[in-house]
Amino acid sequence: MKTMVVDPEQYTIKTEPYYEAIGQEIAYYEAAYQVRMPMMLKGPTGCGKSRFVEYMAWKLKRPLITVACNEDMTASDLVGRYLLDKDGTKWQDGPLTTAARIGAICYLDEVVEARQDTTVVIHPLTDHRRTLPLDKKGELIEAHPDFQLVISYNPGYQSLMKDLKQSTKQRFGGLDFNYPESALESAIVSRESGVDQEIAEKLVQIAHRARNLKGHGLDEGISTRLLVYAGQLINKGIDPYAACSISMITPLTDDPDMRDTLNAAVQTFLG
Repeated sequence: MKTMVVDPEQYTIKTEPYYEAIGQEIAYYEAAYQVRMPMMLKGPTGCGKSRFVEYMAWKLKRPLITVACNEDMTASDLVGRYLLDKDGTKWQDGPLTTAARIGAICYLDEVVEARQDTTVVIHPLTDHRRTLPLDKKGELIEAHPDFQLVISYNPGYQSLMKDLKQSTKQRFGGLDFNYPESALESAIVSRESGVDQEIAEKLVQIAHRARNLKGHGLDEGISTRLLVYAGQLINKGIDPYAACSISMITPLTDDPDMRDTLNAAVQTFLG
């Protein structure tokens, strides 16, 4: 029985991702990586958590393996499984196992979406053991010295059914993320979408109005990501009102009254 060999180069980020720091998060993360501390990134949807991890992997010159967690994900999806092909049976590592072998940063995005019985497989990798048991294969992997585990989630979606166990949370250091302050967010939207600064500032003003409605009709405010989408459409010649509707209103809510409120905000700031 064979194990597939993975080239770390395929997970290496070659070009610097664009990321604007909003505080000391880069320095804090570098210090955490030096001691290989598992890290938890907490913040609202679309505020830059995934981009930050990509930037840090590039800066630290480490491969990055990202897993988008979901409720159907099993432990085997993370760790690996046996597969049958024309040559017989072979073991295929999952993304977590691959990262542990090659010394990559393994990023579990929106980890609370995964079942709790799945996330417990990360526990041996997040304490002094830094090991990963492959029970089905009868192998105990000692994580590469450069391996680090990073998880992220949106605290706004916490519930009794979707939250991390304390036994998992207390294995991680944590960094809080939020949307940047207005001037920086406008600069990011302009840089990422190609629209001029004036348009970017107006989009950010709309987002601030919508974020004030979180918990008062909206589950989540307009993210920086959605502002970039709107700017990109405007930059391609789409009418600004239509661009805002497509990227910032329609995805956010189906409630007619809330859509009217958001459309009024667009009218106010775009004129």
